[in-house]
Amino acid sequence: MTSHDQPVLPRRLDRKLASIAAGRYTPADFILADAKDADMAFGVAAPGPVPGTPPEGRGRPGYVRTRPAYLEAMRDSIRGGLLDIVLTSASNGERLVAEGWPDPDVTLAIRGNDTTDIWHPRGASYATHPSRPYRTADLARIRPFCDLVLYSLTFNNDLERDLTTVEAYRAFRHEAAALGVRHFLEVFNPNAPAGLDPSQVGAFVNDWIIRVLAGVTSDERPIFLKVAYNGADALAELVEHDPGLVVGILGGSAGTTRDTFELLRRAETHGARVALFGRRIQHAESQGAIVALMRRVLDGELSPDAAVRDYHATLGHRGIAAVRSLAADLEVTDPVMRAE
Repeated sequence: MTSHDQPVLPRRLDRKLASIAAGRYTPADFILADAKDADMAFGVAAPGPVPGTPPEGRGRPGYVRTRPAYLEAMRDSIRGGLLDIVLTSASNGERLVAEGWPDPDVTLAIRGNDTTDIWHPRGASYATHPSRPYRTADLARIRPFCDLVLYSLTFNNDLERDLTTVEAYRAFRHEAAALGVRHFLEVFNPNAPAGLDPSQVGAFVNDWIIRVLAGVTSDERPIFLKVAYNGADALAELVEHDPGLVVGILGGSAGTTRDTFELLRRAETHGARVALFGRRIQHAESQGAIVALMRRVLDGELSPDAAVRDYHATLGHRGIAAVRSLAADLEVTDPVMRAE
């Protein structure tokens, strides 16, 4: 039998999804994804600041990591052995595959659309306006090197805007299914809500998810969801409503290291089975160390508090300066988690 005749084994992501679907979930099946697609939102600033440079230096050469440094961080993430998905822009994903994807057991995902609420050039205010759908990426050109994309939706309780959003999603689903492209669905919290009480955001997002997927047949459904953590009750409601949906959480702003580990623990406890973190990994002093500790928190080996202490000890051993003091980094600063 030649190498071309060897069966293609399921990637780690698909093995975990199969275990979850079969009701065999254990924390070892929790799916971790590194979102390194920020160039679709922030442009030059996406890779993050060069460690040790002052904030006022941003925008000057030498103060922000370059694209080669960003690509190397992606390679390190893929090689680390602890992640299931690495999400990139189409251009960076194509580059990594062309040079030889470092680990075939890690799934490449491409950001499939870039709605206006994630347009964050320095000095711009696009994200303050109600989200409008847009796709830079061409699925037909992505398909030769990638079979999984992220598609995001943002609803604002604005009839015309929200109608346009679901029409664009319908067109995307049909195109993706025809090309054999799978997707996972990100539903952001409203970025410019019209007449929506803040206390109703979690319920509003949950209802939109169930409403929009109710008319979608199995061949076009997302393989999992990615939503903001709107509190334990909102997450548990979504998880319990339809056990067939695999629900994941997005990371949001970087916050403290305690925020990162606390979010992971609370989300998993209340039914999340996926975490897709961007800035919480990208802005960490040691990306490898923080991902390794995420796994230990998920496994129940460390509490969030203990994981923060372990993280700072690791930074010290490696001679890496911490951005925050240990005391500051042990604080829970996320408003939703502080309120619980």
